[in-house]
Amino acid sequence: MKKVFVTGANGLLGTNLINELLLNGYRVKGLLRDKTKYQGPAHENLELTEGNLTDNLASVLKDCDCVVHVAAVTSQSLLKYSDYSDTNYDATVHLFNLAVQCSIRKFIFVSSVNTIGHGSRINPGTEKDEIRAPFDSSFYAMSKLEAENYLLQNNHKTEVIIVNPSFMLGGYDSKPSSGKIILMFWKKSIIFYPPGGKNFVHVADVANGIISSIERGVNGERYILANENLSYREFIEKLNLQTKRNPAMIKIPGFVLTTFGYFGDVLRLFRVKTSLSSVNTKILCVNNFYSNRKSVSELKLNYQTTDTAIKDAIKYFINY
Repeated sequence: MKKVFVTGANGLLGTNLINELLLNGYRVKGLLRDKTKYQGPAHENLELTEGNLTDNLASVLKDCDCVVHVAAVTSQSLLKYSDYSDTNYDATVHLFNLAVQCSIRKFIFVSSVNTIGHGSRINPGTEKDEIRAPFDSSFYAMSKLEAENYLLQNNHKTEVIIVNPSFMLGGYDSKPSSGKIILMFWKKSIIFYPPGGKNFVHVADVANGIISSIERGVNGERYILANENLSYREFIEKLNLQTKRNPAMIKIPGFVLTTFGYFGDVLRLFRVKTSLSSVNTKILCVNNFYSNRKSVSELKLNYQTTDTAIKDAIKYFINY
């Protein structure tokens, strides 16, 4: 039975990944800062370890076959590149070198689809496309890309596979993280929405994509784990159908969003932590669309609909 070490065990993806690994017969070691915050069910093949990414985890890794590095800083309100790179790059390099030292066979790095160039609905982005504006000005995306480049340059030391999930929705979003988009629009009588769009994917499909990459992934390859390309209006309409609501829908012009973004830039100059910035508002104005063709053909994935992802997320929020 293979043993997998998973970082970020109590996050949206980490919890779903551990559940799927256990269901597929793996033994799992999960790293998190506080065991009491783990939301997944207990299992005889699950061992939780409290610690930080910067710790010397060699004693924990020594009997593992694979590392899946999920943990990351994703907040959009941090002010400096180092606020992201300390974790997303430096800690990743530290963990990778520990994995090499411990003769780990495979290192799976969970990056972001935003390190890959987005496309249109007709011509969506693929693994071959380089990062594009405005994401090349995103501290988060660039810290993830820096880590990708380091790992791929060192994949002769141990096998490296990069997975690039799009916007994940589903159960076990306990913080919540990406599920905030549902809470933001749910139960509103008037909804103001941005002009762009993004790709949505069920978090359980991302978890299964990671498992498939352990079993089928090729050293040095990147795999987009994504599903439906939707405008924000299309996404909200799906949410409205699930919640049986009919709010008024008002589109915010791109220039209005961008103006607010520049106001956020001024606040950030005065060291005010805010997710409002020109980079973030520009991201809301683009169609951030991607193709999952490679993961379907090479990892043999079958994706669930966004409707199912929304339904599962809502069910979790209601129950917990």
